[in-house]
Amino acid sequence: MTRQHYRGWRLPARAAGPGSALALVASLAAALFLAACSSGPGRAPSAAPAPRAACTRISAALSDGPDPGADPVGYAEAQIQPLRAIRTGDTVLRAAISRLASAYASVYDSDGKSSAAAKAVKTASRKVNSICPGAA
Repeated sequence: MTRQHYRGWRLPARAAGPGSALALVASLAAALFLAACSSGPGRAPSAAPAPRAACTRISAALSDGPDPGADPVGYAEAQIQPLRAIRTGDTVLRAAISRLASAYASVYDSDGKSSAAAKAVKTASRKVNSICPGAA
């Protein structure tokens, strides 16, 4: 095999010099810079719309169980595990779901007698509804 060929590929007639390496580095840096600029401004996770599937699962989970007016403790108990089973990549929604599940757990643990737990459910429900309107 001659110097001109290496494993089937033809080498350039003249060897690449230090100028071509500098050009390669500069073009890679420019490409990385342009890729970073084209991705748009950084956004908080809550700025993006919530995943529709997760909002649907929240609504479905909260629609099951006893009547909340007739049996608030039983309703709270019925919500904890289904809410904790919901998975989403949206970190803000995931945190809101976790807070709502924990608030329902507080209602259940206090046998429905804690006003702080009831307030926590209202606050957590509002947060979930701000992300998934009408889900909680």
